[in-house]
Amino acid sequence: MEPDVELIGGIEHRTIILVAYDPAWPADFARERQRIEAALGPAALRIDHIGSTSIPGLSAKPIIDIDLTVRDPDDEPAYLPALESVGYLLRVREPGHRMVRTPELDVHVHLCASGSDWERRHLLFRDWLRHNVEDRDRYESLKKSLAAREWSDMNDYAAAKGPLIREITGRAEQWAQRTGWRVRSTAG
Repeated sequence: MEPDVELIGGIEHRTIILVAYDPAWPADFARERQRIEAALGPAALRIDHIGSTSIPGLSAKPIIDIDLTVRDPDDEPAYLPALESVGYLLRVREPGHRMVRTPELDVHVHLCASGSDWERRHLLFRDWLRHNVEDRDRYESLKKSLAAREWSDMNDYAAAKGPLIREITGRAEQWAQRTGWRVRSTAG
């Protein structure tokens, strides 16, 4: 864990459960998107479905991950009270990024700034895995092998995926250069 990352509530021990891709996940995302838009209005600059539930055919923890772009994630008064008013709870605080989630732990909303590395990296990874079946399958295989292990800290599970994510991201960057991929002006 990075020293400038604050975990509200401390380290958590949870069993990693992966399920087959569920075609209902895009609709689940759409409902959460509406909830966020209603709470934040124009302060929500863009709202994107990211993470494994956004990639058709990929097994995932049944958690909808969302990238929520705001003007400044470090300016919590600009958005956090509104998100808390519709049930989200702050979980992660670090420079340039916050994560809120539902009490049921089935939705994670990552707040980042427009044009940030966080925003670009997550959207590129998602789009590449939607495009490249081989890397999607390699990622799924690693996730399944890691899910079979016992983790005392959920962050250790995420860190164990890091080397493969970096390798895949390298190929995604090459693809982005070849194809002219960039963060689209519209969310999705």
